[in-house]
Parts: sequence; structure tokens; C-alpha cells
Amino acid sequence: MAAAPPTSPALRSRFDRRREAVVTTAARVFAARGFHATSIQDLAAATGLAAGGLYHYIGSKDQLLVAICDELMEPLLAQAQAIAASDASADRQLRQLVRVWMDHVERHRDHMLVFQQERRVLESGRQWQHVRRRRKQFEQLLADVLERVEAERLGRFADRDLALHALLGMVNHTPQWYQPRGRLSAEQIADGYVELLLAPERRDA
Repeated sequence: MAAAPPTSPALRSRFDRRREAVVTTAARVFAARGFHATSIQDLAAATGLAAGGLYHYIGSKDQLLVAICDELMEPLLAQAQAIAASDASADRQLRQLVRVWMDHVERHRDHMLVFQQERRVLESGRQWQHVRRRRKQFEQLLADVLERVEAERLGRFADRDLALHALLGMVNHTPQWYQPRGRLSAEQIADGYVELLLAPERRDA
């Protein structure tokens, strides 16, 4: 089990920064080697910490995987909820959501790759309940925005559920091929995905 964070503000800040660095490094290693193929010794070598030091910050590999997913989902969900609660029209909310989502993909590529690689593992087991709940909340939020797009007559989908899964598939697969210095920026890719979903008459929104 991971150690309890220090109560002193200065020590807590240092603890949190170090733990975040451990999680980020672990995401990079897991993305390259795979979660199950990576040993504690591999993580110790990558982070420069002894095994005991790793356990101090992460507790276990399973807890580390949860932390990687939390770093991926928690800030994204918070941003998405704020956008969905705004006064913007549904099509603009959709565009803003996908832009924020793609920006998140760009800044957390390794986290996304780990999430995709371990998707089947995360679909079962009590230790992953929190991760599944956050993912479902985000997907439901997207589904609600797509529903409002149609309700406000700002776009139409031949099959809204299919449109949702297409959007999830497009964005979640992006880390497999996206290059930060490539032809398209993350925002341009986000707008392109939205263009594929909205009806032709709303593509200039």
C-alpha cells in the first residue's frame, strides 16, 4: 500500500510532484513495454527509485495503473462537464469538447496508449470500478451532447449511438498515429472529426 501523503503543505507538494513524475514515467514504460511485461525492477530503473521507494509512492502495479487512468480521466471529465454545462449551442459544445479531448490526447499520449492496451483488463475486477465509472460518465456526457445537437436541429445522425462509438473510436485511436509536428494540429484533427459527424448544413458552425 502506498504511504499516506505528508500533512505539511511543503512536504505534500514535494510528495505530489514526485508521485506525478513516477506515474508519468510509468505510463511511458507501460506504453512501450506493456503493463504485464513491465516488472517493478523495470519501473525502478526508469524512475531511479529503489523498489521500496516506488511502493512508497504507488503501493502496487494495480494502483499505479489506476493512477495513470485517473491522470487521464479526472481533468478531462472536469473540463467536459464544464463545457456541457455552458450556455453554448450543442454543436459548439461538441466542437469544444472534442478540441479539449484531443488536446488531452496530445499531452497524455502514453496514458492513452496504456488505457487502450489494458482496456480489457479494466473492464472487469473491483479494483477498476472507479476507472470504469469515470469512463462511463464521460461517454454519457458525449451521448447527451449528441442528443442535444439533434434536438436543437443543429445536426443529424443516421444512427446516434453509432455516431457516438465512431467518435470514441476515432479519438481513442489517434495516439496510434498522431505526430505532434505532423501536418495537422490537435485542434485541426478535432475539428475534422466533428466535421465528419455533423450534417453538411452545420459544418460551417
